Amino acid sequence: MTSLPYESQPLISPRQTCLDAIASGGNPQDRAASLPTMYDLPSENPNEPGLPDEFHFFQPLLLLLTFAPANSNPELVFSASDLNLYYDLNHPGWYKRPDWFGVVGVPRLYESKDLRLSYVIWQEQVSPFVVVELLSPGTEDEDHGQTVSAPGKPPTKWQVYEQILRVPYYVIFSRYTNELQGFHLVGDHYKPAVLNQDRLLMPELGLSLGLWRGSS
Repeated sequence: MTSLPYESQPLISPRQTCLDAIASGGNPQDRAASLPTMYDLPSENPNEPGLPDEFHFFQPLLLLLTFAPANSNPELVFSASDLNLYYDLNHPGWYKRPDWFGVVGVPRLYESKDLRLSYVIWQEQVSPFVVVELLSPGTEDEDHGQTVSAPGKPPTKWQVYEQILRVPYYVIFSRYTNELQGFHLVGDHYKPAVLNQDRLLMPELGLSLGLWRGSS
């Protein structure tokens, strides 16, 4: 699975995908200043479900190497795999850990000077534009939005990507069936995206995402 160029359209402002929830309750800059930073929050959890296999290394690496939005300054494009994504001002310890995600509109380096330990939404102010989850037996139901969060517990991946971060494109890939599923945020909900020749088009970025077969 890789990102490839495709006839582009004007890029929407990355601020349009900024977490809307930051605006609730007081001055967001004041609130953010009192919260933990990237350096304060845990960057890994050894109990996180999933399969630490070779596929989960090579596939995100391929996405990272090919994620080059046509209309964006390369210095303002960031992508990562298995990086904690902190998303909730009111619960700063809650996070999701996407297999891969891409962001447009933030410096490649944190504060233009440091490699990221985590991606902290109340500091970055820009949500991912696309998230990819690679199906594993232990995460399949949650990846498909088929699990329910218990009261007082963190929301599910689907809820975070769709309702909190409002990620425009959410992609699920199963290497067991070689099936690629894409979802596009329409209004307040994800709708299944119609693939074009087995590719998910992302015209805002001038990219498409689909399956690649080859040796080089």
